[in-house]
Amino acid sequence: MCSVFKVSRAGFYKWTVSSPSNRSIENQMIETEVLQAFEHSKKIYGSPRITLELHKKAISVSRPRVARIMKKAKLRSIVKKKFKVTTDSSHKFPVPENVLERDFKPGILGAVWVSDITYIRTRQGWLYLTTVIDLGDRKIIGWALSTTMKANDTVIPAFKMAQSRRPVTQQLIFHSDRGVQYACNEFRWLLEKNPLIIRSMSRKGNCWDNAVAESFFKTLKAECVYQHKFIDKQHAARIVFEYIETWYNRKRLHSALGYVSPEEFGRNLNKQNIAA
Repeated sequence: MCSVFKVSRAGFYKWTVSSPSNRSIENQMIETEVLQAFEHSKKIYGSPRITLELHKKAISVSRPRVARIMKKAKLRSIVKKKFKVTTDSSHKFPVPENVLERDFKPGILGAVWVSDITYIRTRQGWLYLTTVIDLGDRKIIGWALSTTMKANDTVIPAFKMAQSRRPVTQQLIFHSDRGVQYACNEFRWLLEKNPLIIRSMSRKGNCWDNAVAESFFKTLKAECVYQHKFIDKQHAARIVFEYIETWYNRKRLHSALGYVSPEEFGRNLNKQNIAA
C-alpha cells in the first residue's frame, strides 16, 4: 500500500497513531456545515448564500473557501432557465398609465403590490399561477393556482388573499402587465371598490416595468418547477404551496433584501418605521 501511494512505511505508521490537526478538524466541521446548508436550501444556494448561512452560526469562513469546498464536493447551485410570457394584451378594455415607473423600493409595507401570471406544466395539463407581491418586503402575500386563465380563477382570488392578509389602509399602487385578466371589468370593479387603490400597468411589450414579478417567476421555475415532474395537478399544488409559504416567504435569502428572507425583512422594516 505504501508503494502504491508512494509514501514511506515510517510515515504511514506515524500517521496511524497521530491525532488530526486543528486545521483538519476545522476543515471537516466547515465541510459538514456547508453540506448541511446546501441540503437545507434544497440544493439551491451558491457559495455567497452558503457563506451567509455559516456566518449566522458564528462560523468564520470566507466565500472563496466555501466555493472551494463546494467545488470539491461537486455542489452547484441551480442554473436559472428562461420562461415564456403568458400575457394576453389583445383586448379592448381601458389600460391605466404606468404609475409605478419602476420604483421598486417603496420603503414601507402596503404601498405597492405587483402581480403577474405564469404557467406550470403537469402530466394532467396546465396550471396557472397568479401571484401578488408586496414590494415593501418582496413577500408573496396573495396567490392562486387555477386550471383556466379566467379572472375569476386567477387575479381575483389572488388579490382577495392579499387583501385578507394585508388589508389596504393607505394609498396603494397595484401594478400589473396589460393582460386581459387585469384589464377586464370584473377585476377593475373589484379594485375600484377601495378608493385608496391606484391601478398601474406596464407599457406595451415592456417586461422591465414589472421586473420584480417576472424575477420571482424565473426563480420559482429554476428552483422549484424545473426540479420536479408533476404527476398531477394536486402534486404541483402541494409543491408550489410548500415553496411559497414555507421556503420563499420565510427562509430563502433574498439578494435584493440584503440576503435576509422577506419575512425577516418585513419585521425589521416595521420596527424601523415604528421607531421613526
